[in-house]
Amino acid sequence: MWSAKAARHSNALDLEVGVFTWDDPKKIALSLKRSAEQSGRRKAPPFQSAMSMINFYINRAGKGLPQSRLAILNRAKEELRRAFGK
Repeated sequence: MWSAKAARHSNALDLEVGVFTWDDPKKIALSLKRSAEQSGRRKAPPFQSAMSMINFYINRAGKGLPQSRLAILNRAKEELRRAFGK
């Protein structure tokens, strides 16, 4: 799948395994924040890179993403904004 290839061979962040399957939105957000701040490959600022990864995951999952998972990821976006003071 092109999205998996893009994540492996692009300037994507190095994410913790299974980060988007976790049930704790704050834990997801803090993990993405850490990954974005530590990445030497990102081209955008850390907040933008981390938010892009959540949106990329949501968009690739499409209609197959259960509403419960989408709700957790949307809360993770809120936590990410809070973590970056936005």
